[in-house]
This record gives sequence, structure tokens and C-alpha cells, in this order.
Amino acid sequence: MGNLHRRQFIKGTSAALALSAIRANAMDIFSAASPRRVALIGTGWYGKSDLFRLIQVAPVEVVGLCDVDKHQLDKAAEMVSQRQQSHKKPALYGDYRKLLAEQKPEIVLIGTPDHWHALTAIEAIKSGAHVYVQKPISVDVIEGEAMVAAARKYNRVVQVGTQRKSTPHLIEAKKNIVDAGLLGKISHVEMCCYYHMRNNGNPPVQAVPDFFDYEMWTGPAPMRPYDGLPHVRWWRTFMEYGNGIMGDMCIHMFDTVRWMLGLGWPKSIVSTGGIYVDKTGKSNIADTQSAIFEYDGLNCVWQHRSWGTPADPEYPWSFKLYGEKGTLCGSTMQYDFIPEGKGDKIHKDVVYEKEKYPEDLTEPDIELNAAPATRLHMLNFLEAIDKGGRPVADIEQGHISTASCILANLSMQLGGRPLKYDPSKRIVVGDAEATKLLQRAYRGPWVHPDPVTV
Repeated sequence: MGNLHRRQFIKGTSAALALSAIRANAMDIFSAASPRRVALIGTGWYGKSDLFRLIQVAPVEVVGLCDVDKHQLDKAAEMVSQRQQSHKKPALYGDYRKLLAEQKPEIVLIGTPDHWHALTAIEAIKSGAHVYVQKPISVDVIEGEAMVAAARKYNRVVQVGTQRKSTPHLIEAKKNIVDAGLLGKISHVEMCCYYHMRNNGNPPVQAVPDFFDYEMWTGPAPMRPYDGLPHVRWWRTFMEYGNGIMGDMCIHMFDTVRWMLGLGWPKSIVSTGGIYVDKTGKSNIADTQSAIFEYDGLNCVWQHRSWGTPADPEYPWSFKLYGEKGTLCGSTMQYDFIPEGKGDKIHKDVVYEKEKYPEDLTEPDIELNAAPATRLHMLNFLEAIDKGGRPVADIEQGHISTASCILANLSMQLGGRPLKYDPSKRIVVGDAEATKLLQRAYRGPWVHPDPVTV
């Protein structure tokens, strides 16, 4: 083992031990506290996953669940009763407003589809709750501005589910590689996703089942003809409800890069792409897209394809920081530091906690690699609530990352012209057409939130 490699190995081991100590100390503190009243809005796959990670690290009483699918809601209630200490079944709701008014939870987790994030989060904040909202935080830029404004006005903690900032091996990479200066000056970043994740097909229009409130599910989004339950991946394939692979996957990697390098709003964003390969079916999200997020002396370049093979099979969804002294490759599964010239490479794998949390192994559809990160993310969220600070994935940072991805989509929609967003004026500089696209039209009776009057 070379001196450099040995030194970094020791640093990495120390970082892992320190991380374990932080987790243990935080859990001891929270374990001594009285149970927190928690509610979940959106009880699908990831909503339940977030809730179960919270249950694992702090005493909570889940007082309410909300979903427009009664079958999904009943299943979630049964699972929660088995997982929470009291074994009680939470009160069940089909309307989040009624849940907030009747249960008055201290903490609200939001696991709805993207088009519902803004309204549910803002209403929860106004009700007095602290909020954990999944990414992307919004489907348009002005929604995000309103969410930030609400969090600040009502002094609530809002943590965004960009949990790469709480991923143990990436925390270590930031500390021991980036912050330690092993990369030198970083002048180029590449980010990508090559997963074949774009759902498609031509299911027939059909009657809405009696257990599913499609009107409420659609909410402020455009009303599409019902063609089957939209859960899991079907809704993600439509721009009506989200922002495509750019808004789903780029946000994670771009947010991670901004955190690692201390970057704020990009100076300019440009993107091109479209549906180049899979033109069959109903899907209207891009299967191929490139984007450049420009900073002074640095471009962060994104590429996704939902077809073909990845550029680097070891890093199909990842970021790569290129410095004068070396390169750092990072993903949810690992990181690799490759030095320029002589020197030892450094590799680190994802941390699992299967022995400590054996229930992870029997939980349906769990992302085992993400569970430790989400647990740390929840502990950070609770610490911010108790100490009155900002969490590691504060709503403002989530907004910058989300809005930047939305602006990339708008650039692609407008023929690939560069867009420069001014967050103080909430306009695209010198581009009235793009500025109009910062806020989507809402379907009535839902009213778009206003950052000025929220």
C-alpha cells in the first residue's frame, strides 16, 4: 500500500467511524425524546420508504396517511401499523387538507408525484409542520420560489430528498478528495444517466376504478384520459406531471456536484434533445438529452439516453469531476479517485447497514443502497428542527437544483437557446418568451402559489 493510498485509507476509515459516532449520538438524543406526530402524503413506493427510514431513527407516531388510491392507502396503513412502535393504524385520508386540519402533525413527509409537491408542501408549512419533500421540489420555477418563500415566512424546516448529501461514501469523497485538494483546480464536470427507465406503451383509455380518485390525483395538472393506474413509472413518462429524466435523475447528480464544489445558480443553461429513438407509445419525455450548466471557468455537462449502452458501464448514473491533479467518479454505489500521473487510486463502495437494520431485507422494493443515506438525511432533518438551523438539503438548495433542471428543459423546448435566470427578479434575462414559461397554467379550481403572497 503506497503512502498516499494508506494515508487516504486511514482518513476514509476515520471519516466512516466519525459518521457512525454522529449517527449513534443523534439517535440516542432522539430516542430520549417524546414521539413526534408524523403524517405522510402520498403512500406509494418512495413515500413509504422515506417514512420507514424515519421510523428507524427516531420515535414517531404516524397519525395520518393520505392517498387518493384506497387500496394503496390501506396497504400502507397495515405496513405502518407493523413498523411503528405503538402498532396503531394511522387515520386515513383522501384529501391532504383535511389531514392537516384534523391531525395537526409536527412533521409531514411528501411522497406524491411531482405535480403535487408545491401545493402539499406549502399547505403543510402553513399548518405549522416541518416538511420533508421529495425531489424535484416542483414542476415549474415559480412553484419552487413560492415553496422557499413559504418556508422562510413561516420559519419551518424543509428538507429535500436529495440524499446524496447524506450518502456516507460521498461525504467521505467530498472531505478526503475534493476538500483535501487532491483534484487541484476543477475545470470540467460530466454527469449522466443511461438507465432504460423511460416507460412507454399504448394502454387503452378505460373506466376509472372506484377505489381511485383520478380527479384528485390529477389536481392542478392537465387532465389526461385515464389509461390505467399511474403509479410507479407511468406518470413519470409524461411532462404533464414532472420534468422527465432531467428532473428525475439529473437533479440528484447536479445537486451533488453543486454541494461538493460549493456552486450556486448557474450563469447560463442550455440544452438540446428530444425523442430520437423510441417514438412509439404515449410517452412525451425526451429519451435523449444533453445540457450544459455554465459557471465561471467551469461547465457542468449532463447527458442522458434511455437506450443503448452507458459510456462507462461502471458509472451508468453518475458524476465525474475533472481536476488538474486527477479525476473523481461518483455514484450511489461507489467512488473512484484516479490521480494524474503517479500515485495510488482510491476506491470506496457504498455503505450498507443490513445487520443493524435487518428489516430492510424484507421490505418490498427497498433501495438497499439508499437506505443508510436516507436515515442520515432524516437525522439531519430532525437535528435542524430541534436546533433551528438549516438542513443539509434545505429547500433553497433543492430549488436551485430543481429550477436549473427545469430551465434546461425550457431551453430544449425553445430550440436550444441559452437561458439566464435572475432569481431576484424571477425572470429569464432578456427573454420574455422563456419568462412566461417559468409558471405553468394550473387546472381549476387549483390556484398556482405566488411567492409574493404565499
